[in-house]
Amino acid sequence: MEPVQGESKRDCWTVAFGNAYNQEERVVCAGYDNGDIKLFDLKNMSLRWETNIKNGVCSVEFDRKDVNMNKLVATSLEGKFHVFDMRTQHPTKGFASVSEKAHKSTVWQVRHLPQNRDIFVTSGGAGSLHLWKYEYPAQRSKKDSEGAEMGVAGSISLLQNVTLSTQPISSLDWSPDKKGLCVCGAFDQTVRVLIVTKLNKV
Repeated sequence: MEPVQGESKRDCWTVAFGNAYNQEERVVCAGYDNGDIKLFDLKNMSLRWETNIKNGVCSVEFDRKDVNMNKLVATSLEGKFHVFDMRTQHPTKGFASVSEKAHKSTVWQVRHLPQNRDIFVTSGGAGSLHLWKYEYPAQRSKKDSEGAEMGVAGSISLLQNVTLSTQPISSLDWSPDKKGLCVCGAFDQTVRVLIVTKLNKV
């Protein structure tokens, strides 16, 4: 997948699969150095949606790959991340979203908790991890003045944060088996194994 002839080529920094709820449907989301986010429909081999978050996109992830598109989180260079509600796509406005200033530096990574897709962690350039929870609105969609369905963004709350290193935490993954167990890697050449407790109470 590349731009048509004559269009400028941007660096693609991150990709994620999603919408794999049956044998036919598949999408891939890509984030670029100029802040572009593009959603490609692999079934039709077409561009389904695009937006720009005004900063280089470091990480994108669907809350789960194997369900009907639900939420997408995109993190960026300037400490912000964006959560898009992917259930309702408006013909012109696209997907509803909410953004949060998370870290005072690059947000390198986002990872959703496998056992609860409304909880996710972001890792920052200053060596910190932030644990977040997404709260759904009372209604996830509404009709605009012309009768078209449009999404309604929810809210984000910070559950916990910790600083583990003076260097960026560049990668992180949750255990699919043990709830709260995760591992992260940082620029200080250290791999850390962590356990997050009380996740069943949030």
